[in-house]
Amino acid sequence: MIRMTDDQHPQEPDRRPQPPGPQAPPLPVERWAELLHGRLDRIESLLQAEPQQSEAGAGPPPAWQRRTEVEARWAVSLVLCVAVAVQLMLPERLTIHPHWLLPALELALMAALVVAAPHRRPERSALLRTLGLLLSAAVSLANGWSAVSLVRDLLHGSPGVGAVTLLMTGGGIWLTNIIAFSLWYWEWDRGGPVVRAMGTHKHPDLLFPQMQTEGVAPADWEPEYLDYLYVAFTNATAFSPTDTMPLSRWAKLLMTIQSVVSLLTLALIVARAVNVLQ
Repeated sequence: MIRMTDDQHPQEPDRRPQPPGPQAPPLPVERWAELLHGRLDRIESLLQAEPQQSEAGAGPPPAWQRRTEVEARWAVSLVLCVAVAVQLMLPERLTIHPHWLLPALELALMAALVVAAPHRRPERSALLRTLGLLLSAAVSLANGWSAVSLVRDLLHGSPGVGAVTLLMTGGGIWLTNIIAFSLWYWEWDRGGPVVRAMGTHKHPDLLFPQMQTEGVAPADWEPEYLDYLYVAFTNATAFSPTDTMPLSRWAKLLMTIQSVVSLLTLALIVARAVNVLQ
């Protein structure tokens, strides 16, 4: 048998406790405060750099938030001609006498707006603002008078009036009501077409879907008169907002009035027409 000597045995690590070595002296309180302030300054600089980077990559604001050209009035003029034609075709008993007075006033105001605003540069003008509001008021006054006269005839009876004539008259008043309120929406949203083109109002009164979601419309999209005409049409048929939400109190009030007028007009006209047909 071969016996191993002490030198041939594997050495095991020494497990005996070792005396503690020299330790580093603790940092003074001033040094800890200096390190803490350095970390806080670093965090603050990073937080300030993030918004700057996001703003740099965000690109320019959409067209409805920046200065653009004033919208052309051809669509407004065309729709106003339709409203004037409807008012002239209404029975004289349902209009303000003389029969041609308010339609002629509307045409005169429309011509004055075209002459007073030959360019599309966004310049604030009290004259244009006043003429636009007077035009909207004239259309609303003429149509409101006709609507009240028609409801009065329906309640007190209108002998000799056929169902077709009644439906055509009520339909004309309903259509003019849509045009009148579209003018109000167009003239009041964010201060009117001129102020909207200047881009001074950042908070809209009517929130269109294109303003809420990026990528659903081109970058140069901004609301025009046809958009407000669509808002008035859907509110007159659904009696409530559809895709465009009113944000300001005046917008909610206008939509409420339009819904009530449309509901009363359609309900009374349809009920009377059904009664006449029976």
